Amino acid sequence: MARTPTTDIPLGFEAPPFALTDAVTGTTVTSDEVFAGGPTVVVFMCNHCPFVVHILEEFVAFAAECRDEGVHVVAISSNDVVNYPQDDVPLMKELAEVHAFTFPYLYDPTQDVARAYDAACTPDFSVFDANRICVYRGQFDGSRPGNDIAVTGEDLRRVVDLLLKGRLVPAEGQRPSMGCNIKWR
Repeated sequence: MARTPTTDIPLGFEAPPFALTDAVTGTTVTSDEVFAGGPTVVVFMCNHCPFVVHILEEFVAFAAECRDEGVHVVAISSNDVVNYPQDDVPLMKELAEVHAFTFPYLYDPTQDVARAYDAACTPDFSVFDANRICVYRGQFDGSRPGNDIAVTGEDLRRVVDLLLKGRLVPAEGQRPSMGCNIKWR
């Protein structure tokens, strides 16, 4: 299993805009809708990646907690579905329904949004404050398939907690996410 880390780029950039189709509803969801009125967690993920599968149950629970606290969550799949058909929209919809996603699962067919966010892997997490400024790019937690560390979401939970308390998220100590590379065309 190849391991690709989150791209190391400086924090403090503004969230790039997007308008993508939600795999579940078929409607277009814009960044203005997603980022409206609070902090936002953006994750680039896909259906088949073992790193995503490993954390999925806990991430879905985390996202539901975020919704209850007024924190937005959005998932985006940018994988090449021609060569990776298990990541195609009908299967995205099925995954979202089976796991009762409380967040949009958007498809990025041109891969332009993944490039705009400098996404590199699945899962690839970025957290933005209420002003759409990136304050975190890193891991959900230290768990990986086969490393026997419990999946808790502790890193992402800590970031969201700091934002909800009106505190600054320290740039130091952020550990990159690790996962499968995005399947570029």
